[in-house]
Amino acid sequence: MASGVEELLDMLYTMIDEAKNVPLRSDQCMIERDRALDILDDVRAQFPMEMREAKKLLDRRTEYLDAAKREAEGLKKQAEADAQRTVSEDRLLAQARQQSNEIVKTAEERARELRRAANEYCEDLLRRAEEAMAEAHEEVKQKRSRFRAASQQAATPQQQPARRAYDAEADTI
Repeated sequence: MASGVEELLDMLYTMIDEAKNVPLRSDQCMIERDRALDILDDVRAQFPMEMREAKKLLDRRTEYLDAAKREAEGLKKQAEADAQRTVSEDRLLAQARQQSNEIVKTAEERARELRRAANEYCEDLLRRAEEAMAEAHEEVKQKRSRFRAASQQAATPQQQPARRAYDAEADTI
């Protein structure tokens, strides 16, 4: 079966595009309703998978932040170890503490910057994923609505010759 929403939509488009014309009507076609609805159901089923992908991004963000925290802790421990080694007299001790504090401050600033960058990155990816899913969902709703309208019109006798059935070739995204 198809692996993604776009592939499923392509399958539905191809099915409509390759459908046989209604006898004596070149502007109407016949498709297998159950097959088309199955494809649309598969598209709906793909949305939870997209959400799992977004969760994976959040998990990666957490791992990234944890790594930054570990790195900051490592830098802090290294600074403290360096400070302890250089403690031989008061002046060197004060200087070592100052350096240690600066390294810790730098590490904390770097950790904050990494956290901020990771948050922005994840927020952007999630926003784009949400927009893509919303667009795909809206497109599926539109296609399904047009399909149903065309199916209902094909199933009922033509009372108003001015109404036209769904034309897949005229449909543009």
